[in-house]
Amino acid sequence: MKLLLLLGNTAVGKMTVGQELCKITDLRLMHNHLTIEPVIELFGYFKGDTVKRVREVYFNDFLATKAYGLVLTFMFAFDVPREYKYINSVIEKFRSAEAEIFACELVAPQDVRLRRNVTENRLKHKASKRDIEKSNARLLADDAGARIESNDGEFEEHFPGVPYFKLDNTDISAEAAALMIKERFGL
Repeated sequence: MKLLLLLGNTAVGKMTVGQELCKITDLRLMHNHLTIEPVIELFGYFKGDTVKRVREVYFNDFLATKAYGLVLTFMFAFDVPREYKYINSVIEKFRSAEAEIFACELVAPQDVRLRRNVTENRLKHKASKRDIEKSNARLLADDAGARIESNDGEFEEHFPGVPYFKLDNTDISAEAAALMIKERFGL
């Protein structure tokens, strides 16, 4: 089994690139909002502890299959220590099942991400993003509140042995980004 961590800031294209990657590999996609949206709908707000428990059920059940692998999207705050702990727990869960782990960080400037924040595909799959004014405000607040882009060597320092690369997908299509990831990791 394989696990591809697809990291990046709000509206950088994680889900869309993941969708395209699944079209050209046998990987399955678990984008963040597959667990976030049902929790928001049920409780009326984001409830992080519930989201985390739902993800654990998905992970455990997925690892019990004979599936080729999983693309997991995640918005990683590199200046928040608990983020490292969480990602490490996911890596260790999949490693214990003898999965190969890979990571790709997507990056694009804020103006590009603001444009992508309103795409039809994003709004179709992420109900909590449909209030554009609130969604744009969250994007700007995320940018101001945490460092969602890694410094050179930072990921490798914290997660040794996990093949990693940073991909600036500002001027490339999701299809091209997916192909680059597939080829880079031999998926």
